[in-house]
Amino acid sequence: MRLALLSDIHGNALALEAVLADVAAQGGVDGYWVLGDLVAIGPDPIGVLERLAALPNVQATRGNTDRYVVTGERPFPSLAETTANPSLIPRFKEVTDNFTWTQGALAATGWLAWLAALPLEMTMTLPDGTRLLGVHAAPGTDEGHGIRPDLDEAAQLAVIGVCKADLICSGHTHWPVNRQVGNKHLVNLGSVSNPFAVDLRASYVFLNADEDGYTMQHRRVDYDQTAVLTQLEKVRHPSLEFIARFFRGDIMTGWLADHLGLDVVTFWEG
Repeated sequence: MRLALLSDIHGNALALEAVLADVAAQGGVDGYWVLGDLVAIGPDPIGVLERLAALPNVQATRGNTDRYVVTGERPFPSLAETTANPSLIPRFKEVTDNFTWTQGALAATGWLAWLAALPLEMTMTLPDGTRLLGVHAAPGTDEGHGIRPDLDEAAQLAVIGVCKADLICSGHTHWPVNRQVGNKHLVNLGSVSNPFAVDLRASYVFLNADEDGYTMQHRRVDYDQTAVLTQLEKVRHPSLEFIARFFRGDIMTGWLADHLGLDVVTFWEG
């Protein structure tokens, strides 16, 4: 059995197409798992959903940004927080414009119900008996610290909590991870889109499994990121400048941690 696992497409159909072409070039797969953050913070959410829906044997979970689009919830700052601290007004406006734009695009084309129906988690037992869990961030949640390379074992186990799965796959932080923590094998797929520098290529994972065991292989895929910037300009995306910073390589995990003293996940979620 062979699966392609991908996450954090963020409305970037060009990156998605590059990943799918790489999957085909590597001999194809028996199915696809897509672990959330499909549409928001990118130029072509409808193109992404149309392409995903057309894939054979595809299953998907929701991410926190998918939930924001469906429910009208928003990341920091709230209206009350912005009222109390007017310096947050520019950020409040950007967050509101970003998710309202995506929500409007899905509502106009009939995709909101499809997105709303996505589950929080998916499970599977691999041929060797390994219990696999796929979730956007961590067991039981689509947000929070998630699976990250910078957490020590105790902190990472606290994030995972009580979970019966042996192999946990996620996205959310945009940081590829393949580590053993306690008796859990933790794999973060990285992101198809909106990557952190220095490696701006799309990231995804092959899962190969049979009765003797399984392997996880991260892959990186080049694509035309300048074309994504052109798309953002063409559709007049309200968060063009924020999103463009990813594709210019301006947003780096180390820079955020070292120079802002800012948790990367907190930055990403607001």
